Amino acid sequence: MQKKLTITIDEEVYEGLHKTIGSRKISRFVQEMVRPYVVRPNLETAYAEMAKDKRREQAAEEWAEVTFKDVFNEAV
Repeated sequence: MQKKLTITIDEEVYEGLHKTIGSRKISRFVQEMVRPYVVRPNLETAYAEMAKDKRREQAAEEWAEVTFKDVFNEAV
């Protein structure tokens, strides 16, 4: 569902949006710019889905083991 939002911006920014983005594309532009800052993915669900992939989990485990061995053998 979409909601209508009224915002106030500087006249120079308003003119720049119309000139650069186009009057019928501003809502989509603003939404795409703002979305990553306000819509957070459900990380717990995403990690649970990733864990179901046994091949990916095996590759990640092998990578981690090699990395731990490399760190352990580094000179301090």
